[in-house]
Amino acid sequence: MAALPLAACGFTPAYGPAGPARGMTGQIGIADPSDRDSFDLVGRLQERLGRSRNPRWQLGYSISVSRVGLGITSSNAITRYNVVGIVTYRLTEVATGRTATKGKVKNFTSYSASGTVISTAASEQDAHERLMRILADQIVTDLIATSAAWAGT
Repeated sequence: MAALPLAACGFTPAYGPAGPARGMTGQIGIADPSDRDSFDLVGRLQERLGRSRNPRWQLGYSISVSRVGLGITSSNAITRYNVVGIVTYRLTEVATGRTATKGKVKNFTSYSASGTVISTAASEQDAHERLMRILADQIVTDLIATSAAWAGT
């Protein structure tokens, strides 16, 4: 009975038998990483989308990362940073080269810089890893949300 109202409104689960994203897993090739951030981004995208040997679509991306100082002491030392990331992406159909969808995602993470040099470096690396996972998840969410417009074509 609970599913009846959803069926009446035309709701179809994205990964359901008739859902637009059902064939997405394992069908998207992802551009090779070129640095640590792109390695982390691609790793998470592959976790979520699967790996493809013969992809129907190819996902290209461009990553921009900046660091912004937040907490400043009276002696002008920065004690906290935000790491801001932006990824622009384009999904193209391999057979035709046609752009299926494109977009941009943006988010941030933070880390403390008040510890030792080693702990600050480890915190910064962890912030970058977390940021790339967040951005990859946002890309996958966008792909699922827009799959009705491009996946069946």
